[in-house]
Amino acid sequence: MDIRDPILDSINEGVFTVDLNWRITSFNRAAERITGIARKDAIGQRCNEVFRANICEEACALRETLRTQKPVATSPVFIIDASGNRIPIKISGAVLHDTKGEAIGGVETFQDLRQIEELRKRLRQKHTFADIVGKSPAITGLFDLLPQIAESTSTVLIQGASGTGKELFAHAIHDLSPRKNKPFVAVNCAALPDTLLESELFGYKAGAFTDAKRSKPGRFALADGGTIFLDEIGDVSTAMQVRLLRVLQERTFEPLGSVEPVRVDVRVIAATNKDLAELVREGSFREDLYYRIHVVHLEIPPLERRLEDIPLLADHFIDTFNRMHGKDITGLSPASFALVMEHDFPGNVRELQNVIEHAFVLCSSGMIEPRHLPPYLKGDSAAGEDPGVHGITNLRALEKVLIARVLQKHGGNRAAAAQELGIDPSTLYRKIRRHRIDVPETDGRSKE
Repeated sequence: MDIRDPILDSINEGVFTVDLNWRITSFNRAAERITGIARKDAIGQRCNEVFRANICEEACALRETLRTQKPVATSPVFIIDASGNRIPIKISGAVLHDTKGEAIGGVETFQDLRQIEELRKRLRQKHTFADIVGKSPAITGLFDLLPQIAESTSTVLIQGASGTGKELFAHAIHDLSPRKNKPFVAVNCAALPDTLLESELFGYKAGAFTDAKRSKPGRFALADGGTIFLDEIGDVSTAMQVRLLRVLQERTFEPLGSVEPVRVDVRVIAATNKDLAELVREGSFREDLYYRIHVVHLEIPPLERRLEDIPLLADHFIDTFNRMHGKDITGLSPASFALVMEHDFPGNVRELQNVIEHAFVLCSSGMIEPRHLPPYLKGDSAAGEDPGVHGITNLRALEKVLIARVLQKHGGNRAAAAQELGIDPSTLYRKIRRHRIDVPETDGRSKE
């Protein structure tokens, strides 16, 4: 059977047919263009030999179509073209019948998704800055500040909850600065007790203590000419705060066991997940050190205040793990996307990364489905979760849930809700009317 249909040749989607032995019986012009395989070379070949797709062996759309006698559509998959390139396509399959209604094979159409993938890449690049991903006003505002901060030599304090990516911002400042070719040295101040932290920061001379067989340079010495990142500075003791203050004021320190001061040229970036101003009021953090590190201040917002960044971040992590594990995960299914968007993410960006990594362990290809996500993300219907979230399979329904949730969070304050959602208040009013969302009689501030 060798079909050459001018109508099929005129459409932009690839179309081919197979007989019951999986041998290709027709192959339209678009299929030739997408695969790079001539029709004469495809006819008579088994379809898996031509397409070499990641679903051919495990989840063949045509096999499922012939088994169920029903049309089947798949999530985006990849094929290998004649040049060995991976081509993203979307497949639909149906049973092919003869004039008597008997199944004689299958017909499959496939859409080339390369342009869509390229647009997605450009969008991600547009919203990526020095490995930081985001398009929310809170993040893009920081993007605008980073180059200016990097050009200065001033000490920077980065504040934000755990998992918001404070070290990424510190790295970005260093990489954009004139010091970019010098060392970037990071120290987690909360991970070590005072005695070890002191020797780690300032080093020691041979014989300074029993096990000091030879001298060791500290992190400040290693960072000379570059940048030192003091993470979790809010956890250091008051005694260590005194030593840090001297380094910041004089740019000198004395290694353990030495009486000779060492001078260094370092830019200091500090970070904390604590409210240092409150610690100063409580007396547990020195006021003079606070003002010494609080020259330039960056506040990194939690993920719950940048919901529009979640899809970008999820795509970013999916791309990253695809490269790491050699997989072809194409994204989150609509149901998975709804579950991810509904979650509060107290662990912020780090928690979202862990969620995607968990899904990669359970998902081999195709789209991430709810069954691949961590159990806590799916919730327990007996525990009184929001019933409106279940069964969301499209963005319109998800938008309604998110708007209602943010309005509830702000007590009906439309202005505050619009600001968090990153949209104009007039746009929010239109969406409320379109989705018929019930809102409080007041706007969260006064009687209307």
